[in-house]
Amino acid sequence: MPVVLMVLLFLLAVVVSGFVARLLPLKVPLPLLQIALGAGLSWIGFDVAFDPHLFLLLFIPPLLFLDGWRIPKGAFFRDWKPILALAIGLVVLTVVGMGWFVYWLVPAVPLAVAFALAAILSPTDPVAVAAMTHNSPLPPRLMHILEGESLLNDATGLVCFSFAVTAALTGTFSLAEASTSFLLVAGGGVVVGMAVTWIIGRLNRMLVRRAGEDPGIQILVSLLIPFAAYLSAEHIHVSGILAAVVAGIAMHYGELSGRPQASTRMQRNAVWDTVQTALNGIIFVLLGEQLPRMLRSLPETASASGGGNDVWHLLGYVAVITLALGAMRFAWVWVAVRLTVFRAAWRGEQTRMPQTRLLAIIATAGVRGAITLAGVLTLPLLMPDGNLFPAREVVIIIAMGVILLSLVIASIGLPLLTRGLTESLPEPERKDTEANARVAASEAAIRRIEKVLTEPLADERAEDARAEAGVHLLDVYRRHLDYGDMSGENAEDMQRRDEAERRLRLVALDAERDELYRLRRAFAIDDIVHQKLVREIDLMEASLIGKLKH
Repeated sequence: MPVVLMVLLFLLAVVVSGFVARLLPLKVPLPLLQIALGAGLSWIGFDVAFDPHLFLLLFIPPLLFLDGWRIPKGAFFRDWKPILALAIGLVVLTVVGMGWFVYWLVPAVPLAVAFALAAILSPTDPVAVAAMTHNSPLPPRLMHILEGESLLNDATGLVCFSFAVTAALTGTFSLAEASTSFLLVAGGGVVVGMAVTWIIGRLNRMLVRRAGEDPGIQILVSLLIPFAAYLSAEHIHVSGILAAVVAGIAMHYGELSGRPQASTRMQRNAVWDTVQTALNGIIFVLLGEQLPRMLRSLPETASASGGGNDVWHLLGYVAVITLALGAMRFAWVWVAVRLTVFRAAWRGEQTRMPQTRLLAIIATAGVRGAITLAGVLTLPLLMPDGNLFPAREVVIIIAMGVILLSLVIASIGLPLLTRGLTESLPEPERKDTEANARVAASEAAIRRIEKVLTEPLADERAEDARAEAGVHLLDVYRRHLDYGDMSGENAEDMQRRDEAERRLRLVALDAERDELYRLRRAFAIDDIVHQKLVREIDLMEASLIGKLKH
């Protein structure tokens, strides 16, 4: 099948799944619908020759880059201890513990291959978690920790996976050598991600100062950075995954010193939202497309696993491994939280264990997804001596089964666990409150306006017009300051009134837009005027809707 037609069908499946998810009376998680659509495409003869290396290049860098770019950096660095405990500590425990468990459970899987399977099952997928909890969102801090974990455990899991595969191919393994290599690969990925973003950002800002800023070009630059970071890191044999993540984080800090225009930011956000929706959807559609082929090979794979021709025996392996991963994740989190509470009590601080329900949510949120799918399919076909790689099909079937089963468990368990949730992880106090930031911004605007008004103009009429506009604008900002003063007025009442005002303004903007469309249909205005005025209204409406959501 032509590649262009294949891509268009995948995109069509993503669009259809989005509408179906909204139209169904029963809320079914979007990833499960996309997997079902992919399976349907396979049953009607749609066949994709899956190239995992190409998959890793096209899908993973932009998604991880976007996660690193958009994740709240304050929350990420504030909660670095629990994030590292999950992203490194839990991954290492999973590789060692689950590796020995799989080796004991599945007779046909050698020890090194069992470690490889455990390593590729260690990364989690926050995209799937977000989709599962769309109607019952997780507490913000908990979601930030899960997002931070997934950013780092992808690199940790893939590095461990490569070590295990190398051990399976060569028959040798050195813990000291592997530890040193891990530090070099991970550290190299961090350095490359920062370097690529810094070089591209500096060059881009220099060109923008000379040639001006074009939103379309800036969007293309942002789309190319994750691939540049990933390919550069892979070229020197360090972690491309971690390079893409760090490039996203560095992109955020780079823009703090050289921010793009408002139009560039808005258009770029829209493009990246579209890219994220398309890539995430295609990943799950592609997983569904591989599903029928997996089911057809179950009898043969079951025989190779050492369980005879009993397919249920192989499916039992999948269920036991999935539950063991969840139990290990729950135990790790429980012990980590218990130690944190113990240390706090030792210092004389008042603290308590969170609800077991929260710990269960963290355990259930350990959904496996795109990284596991892409990584397990990169297992080599042959050993160096020409023999078949041991238990390759068994490992692939188990990994894909764990992905599907973890998705099903999360789709049922997370909405139940989050329903009516009142307790969340305690949010640390912040000094940089929104009210203080609004006051500081308004004061800076007043100072800037007053300074501009003192600068003379050659045209007296222009200067008079500027002075009149300045008086009006200064009055607006001073009223903002008075309105933001919490003294003498209940903050909740002020917030309610502010929200009511925004909703009224949205109604008014909608009426303005309707009138502009009526005038255009009546040929009272031309396309240029119509498009300009409608765009202005759309921008104001987007700003108001964004404020209502937050």
